[in-house]
Amino acid sequence: MAQKKPIQVIVVDDSALVRMVVSDMLSKTPDIEVLATAPDPLFAMEKMKTNWPDVIILDIEMPRMDGISFLKKIMLEHPTPVIICSSLAESGAQATFEALSAGAVSIITKPKAGLKSFLLDASLELVSAVRTAARANLRPLQHRLQAQPTSPRPPGASLFEPNSPNANQSAMAHTTDQVIAMGTSTGGTLALEAVLTQLPATCLGIVIVQHMPEKFTALFAERLNGLCAIEVREARQGDRVFPGRALIAPGGKHMTLVRSGAQYHVDVQDGPLMNRHKPSVDVLFRSVAKCAGANALGIIMTGMGDDGARGLLEMHRSGAPTIAQDEASCVVFGMPHEAIKLGAVDRVLALGQIPAAMMHHSRENH
Repeated sequence: MAQKKPIQVIVVDDSALVRMVVSDMLSKTPDIEVLATAPDPLFAMEKMKTNWPDVIILDIEMPRMDGISFLKKIMLEHPTPVIICSSLAESGAQATFEALSAGAVSIITKPKAGLKSFLLDASLELVSAVRTAARANLRPLQHRLQAQPTSPRPPGASLFEPNSPNANQSAMAHTTDQVIAMGTSTGGTLALEAVLTQLPATCLGIVIVQHMPEKFTALFAERLNGLCAIEVREARQGDRVFPGRALIAPGGKHMTLVRSGAQYHVDVQDGPLMNRHKPSVDVLFRSVAKCAGANALGIIMTGMGDDGARGLLEMHRSGAPTIAQDEASCVVFGMPHEAIKLGAVDRVLALGQIPAAMMHHSRENH
């Protein structure tokens, strides 16, 4: 039996310490081979002419060419899975979030101090990220990067606050006894953009877990809010769920759905990691199964691992219809695949079919 070819990686970082520690760490893993290291993208491009890597580990702030410019060039000319490993994530999350929007498959945040010990402690996370990236399907990313959102919010439009004099009264006339719960991870930033930008303001209230570090979820929600007809915001403790609003769980906190009379609210709390994640899709889905039951719609989309699969099964058993994104449109088919294997999924849909399914559900239940 032929030995499987190792995952070939190039490390691009202007810090000699980072290049040395990351290269040494990955080289100790039998299924990963470090092809080369480079102090900036121009050096990297020279080395990649002769041997193109399977995965690129990339810093953002570098001399001669910054990491985001390099990432955009790569995704345009030769799409390759890119992992951002940057200290900018600590102090300037905007730049690193821009990298996610440009097609990076995952983010590893590194501190400015205690770098060597951090990198050694993060070795399992880095190895896992490389293995996930190597299996990523970049075709959906390419499609989303080339497409433009088609339903941006008009300038000055209402955010549909329930007490706003400009609120959509038609949407607000309905009680919030229906809710849509969504969970996603790797590849989810662009997948959620693809879905949420297609929804009208009359869509049912939505609660979302997207695996992201702290600081990124607020930027992500702000970006989507500017593109969508619905209001999108990072969830705060006690926020109400109502038609025309999507709440995204903040990075580093769990979010659950709670009910008060005819209204839903979210509970945002700290807590232990669940399935190695905080926020966890399972935590959200289980709370939705418990307090909404058949009055909810569950959707699991692109992502590595199995977070959300068991929670979706609980929603399914409580009578909620459930949807999983199909393999062809997922960047990583892990989470939907695990939910399908458990028998938690009623329908498997391509990413482009999910908005229509959500709106059909909204019309059926208004």
